Amino acid sequence: MVSSCGIVILAAGNSSRMGEPKQLLPLGGISMVRLAAETAILSGMQPVIVVTGAYTDEITRVLSGLPITQVWNADWATGMAGSIKTGLKAATELAPALDALIFMVCDQPKVTTTLLLNLLEKQQETHKPIVASAYMDILGTPALFTSEFFQALLELSGDSGARKMIKTFGDQVASIDFPEGIIDIDTKNDYASFIQP
Repeated sequence: MVSSCGIVILAAGNSSRMGEPKQLLPLGGISMVRLAAETAILSGMQPVIVVTGAYTDEITRVLSGLPITQVWNADWATGMAGSIKTGLKAATELAPALDALIFMVCDQPKVTTTLLLNLLEKQQETHKPIVASAYMDILGTPALFTSEFFQALLELSGDSGARKMIKTFGDQVASIDFPEGIIDIDTKNDYASFIQP
């Protein structure tokens, strides 16, 4: 039974397809990374970890004053796995008794606090060790992993992320519907389409 769940926000990339830090792009006057952090905080889950890399100083400024822990992934350029491991290590150091972690990204602007709580509720209902968000034909982030998968997450490498783990252990995965999860902001066109539909 999961009684304590934290959240890791992966925000370390250099936004190569965007050409500028997408983490800092405003949505309704709030940067995407701060919006993600505020969404996570409102869930009441602790700790909330934000993993940074390419734009640490800029992200630090926009997250000022929030009750989060920010950690730097020195290996951010090698891919998603390094950020997952950095966030997981920070979370378990802060809360050694942690039962589960939700991993989320900051470029899915439709993620809500209710969605994050639904992931936890689905785990408690199904007792599955992984709960993923379902959109189109994808099972992906935000995704919850119970502590029995923490070691496997620490063994990821390169650009392998949560989605690879979800595929590998498919029979141990529950899902919640999140059709708007398909909306992510990777390019200037994505951003323009989202803010001016």
